[in-house]
Amino acid sequence: MTKRPLGIIFAAIIALGGCTMSGSSPTKDVEKKIPDQLTFPPPPDEPRFYFERSIHSSADVFVDTEADRFRRSFTGERTSGEGLVKPYGVAVHHGRLFVGETVLRYVAVYDFPQKKFFKIGVDEDEDGHGKLNMPMGLDVDKEGNLYVFDGKIKQVMVYDRDGKFLRSIGDPDKIARPAGIAVNPEGTRIYAVDIGGSSSNEHRVVVLDAKSGAELFTIGKRGIEPGEFNLPRDAAIAPDGSVYVVDGGNFRVQKFTSDGKFISTFGAIGRQMGQFSRPKEAAVDAAGNVYVVDAAFGNFQIFNSEGQLLLAIGNRSNTDGPAKFSLPAGIAVDGDGRIYVVDQFFRKVDVFRPVGLAEEDGFIGKNAIERNAMGIQSTPPSEAGKKQPAAPSEPSK
Repeated sequence: MTKRPLGIIFAAIIALGGCTMSGSSPTKDVEKKIPDQLTFPPPPDEPRFYFERSIHSSADVFVDTEADRFRRSFTGERTSGEGLVKPYGVAVHHGRLFVGETVLRYVAVYDFPQKKFFKIGVDEDEDGHGKLNMPMGLDVDKEGNLYVFDGKIKQVMVYDRDGKFLRSIGDPDKIARPAGIAVNPEGTRIYAVDIGGSSSNEHRVVVLDAKSGAELFTIGKRGIEPGEFNLPRDAAIAPDGSVYVVDGGNFRVQKFTSDGKFISTFGAIGRQMGQFSRPKEAAVDAAGNVYVVDAAFGNFQIFNSEGQLLLAIGNRSNTDGPAKFSLPAGIAVDGDGRIYVVDQFFRKVDVFRPVGLAEEDGFIGKNAIERNAMGIQSTPPSEAGKKQPAAPSEPSK
């Protein structure tokens, strides 16, 4: 990939057409409502995502007016409630947001359609199981069941969507340092990332049967060759079943088949666009685009399934604000195309909405909240929003 300075406006390389959304352009009325600094890429390029809101506390599950959100986005004012302390991993299912609290030892749950907040993993069940110690990687299956890779317990803890403990999976004696996790939609296979360490060659992905807990096989070992890892951080599963692994110490993302066969790789160390410095977590949307958080750059980059850079969103900053990050860690994409990004330092989750999705639509829009109040279940976005985007264009000279 051609090297490009980070200072070049990210928008210049975009042709993101259908990234988990329809290809429609925003209307002029919508454009007028959203300030330029909250659109990505910024004008004069056509926007593809809008910054929508920041989540700092349990109070944020309640519906704000547009004026409330606009005021807080610029003043830094926060609503009162039970705030985040040291969030890391994140998962989302139809508007229900799960955020791992590594210090408080639970998963905070923000249910926007039902306007409620609760915690998972705080207490043991009647058999003495289910309490979390250090939730690291989080993921959900298509039913909304939650899978948590615990850094101290060294097992995958499984809960139903409402927080009932179901089972623990994996042999803690075979895991060195738990990191990220990915679960296939059917909830039958788990890809648990073992980051290893300086004195270990077990830098790998352990693949488990999500029902029995049996180890099926492992992917990778410590090294720099294709299919090998150096401090892997996270995994994400694409709609076609392929698996992306964030290979942190090798500053790249590697792509594998569901059975662990190496396919391709993209990224390298550097300060150019499409390269990495401290890649953390990854997510994949319904169109197969890959989202990678970089803690050093203070942003997340979006790639297509071939590893071509489409867009980068966010900037490193010492002060909180829309799309401003100091220590971003986790990322997740919901079925409606909204992106959720965790920042550990600012103790928040930033939410970005694709341009083809109206503010009132999707799983956390006011229409979904009103439907939920009437007892009508929200439905996923139409298949029209899942087409593959066009390849990125070259930057302007």
